Amino acid sequence: MFIQLKTGYALDHGPSWIGWVDFNRSFKTARYRGRTLRRWTGGLDANIFDIETDEEYWLSGPKRDRTDTRYGPAKTAVDDDARDAYESFLSGSALPGRESG
Repeated sequence: MFIQLKTGYALDHGPSWIGWVDFNRSFKTARYRGRTLRRWTGGLDANIFDIETDEEYWLSGPKRDRTDTRYGPAKTAVDDDARDAYESFLSGSALPGRESG
């Protein structure tokens, strides 16, 4: 998944990562790097927030053309444990779990 911190940064200039995100059964709560993130529909630039810090994030699937941020060039860090799957995805393979669509 693509994750970007929105709180404290102008538009799409916050740090961003490609990494594994675990969801609960309803997909309303996600876990990433020890953070518990909850879906939020009230934000303009964010779609999830950290339930402990109230920091806002954008969470989405990665894009093959690496245009994950909307307004600016951003250096997106790739977590080591997700690097192989991400590089395969960039080369045209399906994302793990999405092989059939």
